[in-house]
Amino acid sequence: MTQATGERVTSGRTVAQKMGVKPGSRAYLDAAPASAVEALRLPELAVADILAGEFDYLHLFVTTQEEMRHRFPVLREHLRRGGMLWLSWPKGGRLGSDLELKSVIRIGYDFGLVESTCLRVDEVWAGLKFTHPKPGKVYRNSYGTPPGS
Repeated sequence: MTQATGERVTSGRTVAQKMGVKPGSRAYLDAAPASAVEALRLPELAVADILAGEFDYLHLFVTTQEEMRHRFPVLREHLRRGGMLWLSWPKGGRLGSDLELKSVIRIGYDFGLVESTCLRVDEVWAGLKFTHPKPGKVYRNSYGTPPGS
């Protein structure tokens, strides 16, 4: 459905709402393309310019496994308990990416986090949510060995 202006009308939740991003969260976005940030339709956040302290919502955009292995553990160190670290990568090898869902999950596990929600950020970027493992919970996944398994 379109409005008289020709603008597409979307119903339902925004990408940020699907991600679980809450208004007022302390946030840090790393290497986020402007087009992807626009697609997220983020609520009002306390976005930091530098990576210091703990965050409720971290979002890292990378194109290669090497970049993910380098940046992911740095951000993980700033993830508060109960917070979420979203990792976004180009879908289908776009932008020369060597990342795909299985490798993203494996790398996340290597650095002690577990995955849950996967979604489409926009036409180029996919996103996967990582959190700290819950004590006592058993995680099973065929793509790698979850932390604590």
